[in-house]
Amino acid sequence: MDVERLVQMANDIAAYFVSDPDREAGIDGMLGHIQRFWEPRMRRQIVAHWQAGGAGLSALAAEAVARLAQAEVRSA
Repeated sequence: MDVERLVQMANDIAAYFVSDPDREAGIDGMLGHIQRFWEPRMRRQIVAHWQAGGAGLSALAAEAVARLAQAEVRSA
């Protein structure tokens, strides 16, 4: 999948969760969504994009992807 599309999708999810008054809960909610609904290939692509600088990711999306990267390392 095109990385720009993944960034757009991540930012759309973040736009939903940013309304949570508890920032940590919003990040956790976004992380859970990505883990449940994105296929492994998509998760690997967004993590690689984040590791390369994460251009275009919103702050909340970038934090969720950072946690996704940590979770992927722990589960490997």
